Amino acid sequence: MKLMIAGLATETNTFSPMPTGRLAFEAAMVTREATRKPANLFSAALLEWRTMAEAKGWEVVESLTAAAQPSGITVGAVYEGFRDEILADLKTHQPDVFLISMHGAMVADGYDDCEGDMMQRARTIMGPDRVIGLELDPHNHLTRAMIDNATLIINYKEYPHVDAPDRARELFIMAADAAEGRTRPVMALHDCRMLTIIETMKEPAQSFVQAMKDVEGKDGILSVSLTHGFPWADVADVGAKMLVIADGDRAKAARVAKDFADRLWSIREGLRMKYPDIASALDTVQASNQRMITLADMGDNAGGGAPADATFVLQEILKRGIKDVALAVFWDPVLVAMCQDAGIGAHMKVRLGGKVCADSGETVDLEVTVRGIREDMTQMLGDTAMEMGTGVWLEADGVHLILSSKRTQCFSPSVFTDLGIDISTLKAMIPKSTNHFYQNFAKVSPQIIHVKTPGAVTPDMTIIPYTKRDGNYWPKVENPFETEGR
Repeated sequence: MKLMIAGLATETNTFSPMPTGRLAFEAAMVTREATRKPANLFSAALLEWRTMAEAKGWEVVESLTAAAQPSGITVGAVYEGFRDEILADLKTHQPDVFLISMHGAMVADGYDDCEGDMMQRARTIMGPDRVIGLELDPHNHLTRAMIDNATLIINYKEYPHVDAPDRARELFIMAADAAEGRTRPVMALHDCRMLTIIETMKEPAQSFVQAMKDVEGKDGILSVSLTHGFPWADVADVGAKMLVIADGDRAKAARVAKDFADRLWSIREGLRMKYPDIASALDTVQASNQRMITLADMGDNAGGGAPADATFVLQEILKRGIKDVALAVFWDPVLVAMCQDAGIGAHMKVRLGGKVCADSGETVDLEVTVRGIREDMTQMLGDTAMEMGTGVWLEADGVHLILSSKRTQCFSPSVFTDLGIDISTLKAMIPKSTNHFYQNFAKVSPQIIHVKTPGAVTPDMTIIPYTKRDGNYWPKVENPFETEGR
């Protein structure tokens, strides 16, 4: 057997003003040797696939892996160039199995469905019988083009995404079984008519994920995946969907997909967003005797395509005179370089935030002391080290600010501790993240509050200005099934 592996991934916020071009990919990963480099979220799958294939004595061909931080629409020529490079390898090597790691919510100029486009073109090259396996982030737009052309699709199950390597191993096993004639996988998709943030490490979603795992490998069901949907993209297929893979029985796959869609609907009240605004969240901090409370700045999440330089929370903290709080991570490579030149201990007048767009808020002028500088910083997401470049710790009279040279969300309290902050002295930690921060902050924080902050990644699903899909989804409509078809 011959296996070809590849990766092409970014998550596109179509409302973001920042284009995703070649430099954005090169800042993260563009390589034909992903399996020889430290793994990131999307390249981790390729390491698993190579290891498992070589253990079976298969020939492995490694093609391109290109990944970029979530941002705005991908430049069309950049997408086409990466795509065509991978497709050229398919034509040359003609593998029995093709496994590719993608995001599922990549949009480029002229392509609302990059993953579906890739699957269609790959199927044309490989013919109807050879195996194509696709691993996706659950914040995807699952489309007919993906379903009709891939043999197998599997989503990560967890949000935070700590299980990408686990799902990669499952996909390889299913692909090997199909290629070697032990199974005949068929897929069924069911639209849930829902769009919300689903935190899988808390109930009721935690039990829902476990229920998906419990039916896999039984009674001919090979895999169950929940697509959460990526809300900040104006595409026709945005929304939650259930995907089930069965062995040879499409009707059974469809029944199970509907059963899980009904189950998701039944727990919707537990998924309804009830996030406080900035003022209410800071009221809680000021009234509490606890330390190390976590307030998530959800609206400025770089992992959803936001600039990561919004100042809305910082402005309110300064207005109230709150001290012993730390905010992370502000993306400002220019200010990082200035601090590197000045050195630790330097006193500086700086202008922070508000640089990229209106969703960044107003710039803030501060007098700060450079308390820490560290190059080549990483944060852990599950077992994967996520790069943040050079980190800088600035203090402005008891308000601690973490900057990075690479745009990234805050995954872990290590961004504070690795720069020298004793987090036990902090009244509050404020990560710029929607939910990926949760796994690591929950280990140290006595209280976690998701905050409905302004920004490019608003957590309010009812106000996103879609033009390419209808508004008939929960929670924008309380019962979309009653109004369906109107």
